[in-house]
Amino acid sequence: MEKVDSFEEVFELMEAAFPVTEIRTYEGQRALLSHPNYSIDVERDAQGQLLGFLASWSFSTFRFVEHIAVNAATRGGGIGKQMLTTYMSRTSTPIVLEVEPPTASDATRRIEFYKRCGFHLNLFPYAQPPLREGQLTLPLNIMSYPSPMTEKEFNPCKHILFTEVYKQLL
Repeated sequence: MEKVDSFEEVFELMEAAFPVTEIRTYEGQRALLSHPNYSIDVERDAQGQLLGFLASWSFSTFRFVEHIAVNAATRGGGIGKQMLTTYMSRTSTPIVLEVEPPTASDATRRIEFYKRCGFHLNLFPYAQPPLREGQLTLPLNIMSYPSPMTEKEFNPCKHILFTEVYKQLL
């Protein structure tokens, strides 16, 4: 994986892979690139075509995978797993990520993907703050690696996510 060099390509894939409730505006998403804790890693094929990306935040006590997406034409070929396992192996710092509740088949499929990679689904209540003006909070679940978390264990992470990632006052 390499660092992002063409944000436009990444945002195009982001828009194709995520509902509007789970991504910021182009300007809002691009502005994150100047944040020292935020990075986007990309995977390209031999011809330089974007295969996928992993956008994450690094903090002293945990890492947060905000987005991971693979181009629809190459989905199912192991690229997502390769990107995630490479990211996981960089350091032993625990990782958290948000997933939709396992009520639809797509959400269940994504949760099973993360479980196969070693993540644990934590069933305490959680809602992502709105990412765009006029949106409501979004009920999600937290998955964690390398071990499950209780709500109490997650609370320090939640505080950092809400203040640093989502710019919310608690």
